[in-house]
Amino acid sequence: MAACVACKQPLVLELEPDEDEDIEMGGGSSSGKAPATVETVPDDVQLSCGCHFHWDCLLEAYQITQCPNCGKDLATTSSNGTQQLLCNLHNEGGFQENLDILPLLGEETYLKAYPEERKCRAFLEFCREGDVKAVIGLLQDDEEEDEEDEDDMQEGEQLGRKIGPDELLRYQDPIGDMQSGLHAAVQAGSREVAWLLLLLASDLDLLQFPPEVFQEAEALGIMRGITEGKTDIRSLRDADGKSAEDLAKDIGGVWVGWPGTGRLSI
Repeated sequence: MAACVACKQPLVLELEPDEDEDIEMGGGSSSGKAPATVETVPDDVQLSCGCHFHWDCLLEAYQITQCPNCGKDLATTSSNGTQQLLCNLHNEGGFQENLDILPLLGEETYLKAYPEERKCRAFLEFCREGDVKAVIGLLQDDEEEDEEDEDDMQEGEQLGRKIGPDELLRYQDPIGDMQSGLHAAVQAGSREVAWLLLLLASDLDLLQFPPEVFQEAEALGIMRGITEGKTDIRSLRDADGKSAEDLAKDIGGVWVGWPGTGRLSI
């Protein structure tokens, strides 16, 4: 079996044992029973040059479009004229042949340079999934982290840049067509997240909101703060110059009746 050229270890990933299973099996106890068996799944990225890497090892060593091991240029041109980097990927999800991983590598390279934006991208993903509680949890976590940073900061000590709740709400993805959370929610048809974002990051007249929105917001412990001087999320436009309302017009469906009301555009 081939090994990772970076770490020389087998091309598998060990899964963390389930704690409940470990307890049932007697792991860590004096019962004499064996702990849960460590499970493994494939973790093999085979580049077109023939070199094999673990996914994380490739990310650590990634050098634009050259193989970090043999130095071969791996870039090819797709049928539509864009650059691509093809590989055979075998992981927990199965085997994928001739998969273009250049977008993923580009994203990871960007996040290495700007690690604080991982939370921003998680925020956008929660907006796409329509997970209101996760969106709120992320915003509340940011507030708690800001307070902890102020408490822990020593004289002369500089912490990495923190993205606060206001900036998180208005974040636009620089490697994802400059979409905001409102764009992501509209594209995914998530009206509940859209109402939440409008409540927290817009100047939309509160009379426009259904009573149910306020009831749920109160139950989740959130409230609109001061919006004066802050960017209204409805004014944000993606890389194509489209507002969230423009997307809603294109999509239709759950957004029928929203365009023209001021809910998604100012």
